[in-house]
Amino acid sequence: MAEGKKKEKKTRGSKLWKAYEVKGSQLVRVKKFSPKAGTGFFMAEHKNRRTCGKTGYMEKR
Repeated sequence: MAEGKKKEKKTRGSKLWKAYEVKGSQLVRVKKFSPKAGTGFFMAEHKNRRTCGKTGYMEKR
């Protein structure tokens, strides 16, 4: 590495836009909120379950 140059960090952007969908003039939630963590905390969608990363709550399908 050359002197005086810093290595750039690669960062991931927010993927919150994937949790909502626009239908006409309405904004609709695609993912479900966690019942234990409350509103604002979405559950991760897996093949056979939904999980909350904050509380560890899980729902099987």
